[in-house]
Amino acid sequence: MTVISHTKMFLADRLAEYTSQLSFEKLPAEAVLEAKRRVIDALGCAMGAYDAEPAQIARQVAQLSSNPNGATVLTTGHKTSPDLAAFASGVMMRYLDFNDTYLSKEPAHPSDNIAAVLAVAEAEKRSGKDIITAIVLAYEIQCRLCDAASIRARGWDHVTYGAFSAGLAAGKLYGLSQQQLVHVQGLAATPNNALRQTRVGELSHWKGCAFANASRNAVFAATLAKHGMTGPSEIFEGEMGFWAQVSGPFDLAPMGGEDGNPHFMINQTYVKHFPAEYHSQSAIEAALELRAQIGADNIDQKIESITIESFDAAVDIIAGFAEHWAPKSRETADHSMPYCVSAALMDGDITLDTFSDARIQEPKLRALIQKVKVNRNAEMTAGYPEGIPNLLVIKTIDGQQYSKKIAYPLGHNRNPMNDVDIEKKFRSLALRWMSEAHADRILKALWSLETCTDISEIMALFAEAIATGK
Repeated sequence: MTVISHTKMFLADRLAEYTSQLSFEKLPAEAVLEAKRRVIDALGCAMGAYDAEPAQIARQVAQLSSNPNGATVLTTGHKTSPDLAAFASGVMMRYLDFNDTYLSKEPAHPSDNIAAVLAVAEAEKRSGKDIITAIVLAYEIQCRLCDAASIRARGWDHVTYGAFSAGLAAGKLYGLSQQQLVHVQGLAATPNNALRQTRVGELSHWKGCAFANASRNAVFAATLAKHGMTGPSEIFEGEMGFWAQVSGPFDLAPMGGEDGNPHFMINQTYVKHFPAEYHSQSAIEAALELRAQIGADNIDQKIESITIESFDAAVDIIAGFAEHWAPKSRETADHSMPYCVSAALMDGDITLDTFSDARIQEPKLRALIQKVKVNRNAEMTAGYPEGIPNLLVIKTIDGQQYSKKIAYPLGHNRNPMNDVDIEKKFRSLALRWMSEAHADRILKALWSLETCTDISEIMALFAEAIATGK
């Protein structure tokens, strides 16, 4: 692989050079396969959110504009500007909080980048190999930035890093020069730093839309650079730049293929088995195992107390506010460890129906949630982010105690879902709206993404499937 020297380079120049030099031929087979798996997973999540109110709003807004040479709004057949298509499709992929995850100093959902990649690739008539390369690139940049510095700790939302990852992926698909790719970063990052208020207290629709907006702005920035717009220089190191105002100074580790590093970050990320915030996945699995031991019948009446020994990030994000014990919305419920654990114990699974308005308000479930206590635990914190260790301890009315600790839930890169699991998840979401035959056609096309010559043909399959119905 090409060795890139980044001695005494501004970071934006280094990222631009890396973006320019990365090619499909430099990708290891496992990264190519993982990119296809993540496209399938993200599009399955989009189908699961097809009827969600924010998804409907985003599609309506995107369809207010038409561009026959643009990109398809997923499921509609309508072509709009690439930035609006990226927003609408991105909301669908992200809304259920079921798409993939990466945990480090800053957590992220790197498949959020896929909507921007598909939109620009369609408008530019790029190949499947180009799409896969841009996806691997976006994962690489976003995850390396997440490794470098926590911006959540400084009050910024993780989607802020998406301005760089989605912007550079879009710029690569536009075929921009290295200098233009530097401008993309300035144009994308300077105006688009997102407040962490998105994920504090009672959560709103915006929780599932924030990265879609970041990718919309990133695509717009790349489009501006394509047409000659210049952006603020020294976006990281400048006197009033990203390091000074947002993240603090950091070092970025060598990226895949850079300085001889063979490892690409897409293979270090995790697929979700349950449609809930990732830090709760191991607690949900533990709850399901203990449910089988305690006995499912009237389990809420058998339980005296539920104690979750957890790590700091989980407590901060999904067990740190009063709203986590009394959620009023889907957005808050799927970001509540007390809710998810209680629902798993009562229902024997976590599904999309777990977060319906009726289930959230169910009195017995809400009563069980009040029996949950979440503690910060130094041992669990020490095991993060290598794993997401949660220890669940349940005491029953008859004096019994049950405990289970899980660190690597199904879908974690140390306990990965296989291709059959990925396809099963896609079907479970897509078959709510389409026939088996349409799902078969879509999956066949996506598993062969590297041979695709026109992504609009795959986008058309989704529109046809929705129009035809089950």
